[in-house]
Amino acid sequence: MDVDTRALRCFVAVAEEGNLTRAAQRLFVSQPSLTKQIKRLEARLGVVLFERSRAGMALTEPGRALAERAPSLLESWDLALRQVKNDARVLRVGFIASAANEATQRIVAAFTARHPGWRVDMRQAPWSNPAAGLTGREVDVALLRLPFPGQDKVRVAKLFSEPRVVALHLGHRLAHRDEIAFHELWDEPFVAAPGTTGEWRDYWLATAERDGRPPKIGAVTDQPDAWLNAIANGYGVALAPASAARFYARPGVVYRPVTGVGPTEVGVAWHDDADQVVRDFVRCCVELKPE
Repeated sequence: MDVDTRALRCFVAVAEEGNLTRAAQRLFVSQPSLTKQIKRLEARLGVVLFERSRAGMALTEPGRALAERAPSLLESWDLALRQVKNDARVLRVGFIASAANEATQRIVAAFTARHPGWRVDMRQAPWSNPAAGLTGREVDVALLRLPFPGQDKVRVAKLFSEPRVVALHLGHRLAHRDEIAFHELWDEPFVAAPGTTGEWRDYWLATAERDGRPPKIGAVTDQPDAWLNAIANGYGVALAPASAARFYARPGVVYRPVTGVGPTEVGVAWHDDADQVVRDFVRCCVELKPE
């Protein structure tokens, strides 16, 4: 009987959290999607794994038996994948949006010079997965915007910071300004990341800088093209890294400096049990980070 490792990871998260909402947040998936995975696993195994109640998700006897063995099964699978990766000489690098900006190509070139015969597989993640697959071990190392959910469970080296700016459609009432105070945007609808991203979404809505006022959401997107379309169509404004003006220029969208919000940071993240190849990539990131 074959079982999808994704379903098994979902099961482990629910078993450890005892709660669908917390497990969904941990995995960066929607609660209905997580429920579907659990039901699919139960149907595949022919057993009930959880007793559902208002108090949460309690393991049944078969569920406890699987919960005892599933983590070691997943650990063995992850170890096998790392061995395959080493044999294939492919380093999987997850990233969000523009990765390490202009330094990305220099980092990749320095790594491949240090490891001839290796290929760097750059995998861009949607904003619905702000850890870019690192926490689920779909990638070996990742270039990420900080903070991201699960950051406290992995190693992180900060590389650089840059100001946050605001992206607006060209006809917006504030688009002609050279600089905009964030409090002037409090009542504006914002283009936001999916709600399942938790602190990531809050950071890019700058909820901590709103003096307690809840943000208004004009559109929800998880890809740069959809994000730009929403802004260009006037559905909302959005905070962005200053480098977005270089990497995501588009007719109808303008970027303006914004005061009253802190800068954004970029970091390289990896697991504590990473091998020397991953650590060499991290070293290249740190040595070649923008000044």
